[in-house]
Amino acid sequence: MTTDRAAREALIAEVIAQEERLQFTTFSHDDAWMLGSSLRDRALARGQAITIDIALGEQRLFHCALPGTSAHNDVWIERKKRTVREFGASSYLVGLRFPILDNHELEAAPWMDPRQFAGHGGGFPLAIRGVGVVGTIAVSGLPHEIDHGLIVEALSEHLGL
Repeated sequence: MTTDRAAREALIAEVIAQEERLQFTTFSHDDAWMLGSSLRDRALARGQAITIDIALGEQRLFHCALPGTSAHNDVWIERKKRTVREFGASSYLVGLRFPILDNHELEAAPWMDPRQFAGHGGGFPLAIRGVGVVGTIAVSGLPHEIDHGLIVEALSEHLGL
């Protein structure tokens, strides 16, 4: 096992632990508003240009595009959301796992349309403990590891963890 592979596997374990820890017992429209507003406030305070999207199933409950973003960020949001829905895991985790499982990046898989899916951080499963994935939380605009980290940070605070 190479050091790169060991580092990737350690990161995969960390993201799996995040997804297990960051689950709700219930989720409401108010939760979406509070979580989305928290993400917005964090980004504004840090001078980060991001687009935020929170959906329950196919229903968009929160969407906000900050100054400095464009419609292209919405394209990334949709690709990340499709990846979460398809695999039931964060888009970051899917992207990390693909080279180990299939020897290529998600977007290079012959059965995946790279215009529809993204193996990049910033799409996170909205999961209810004991139920499973019921929606998505997505951020676009920063390097993908930071998009993912921003969601983890906001979810941790929102859930009191």
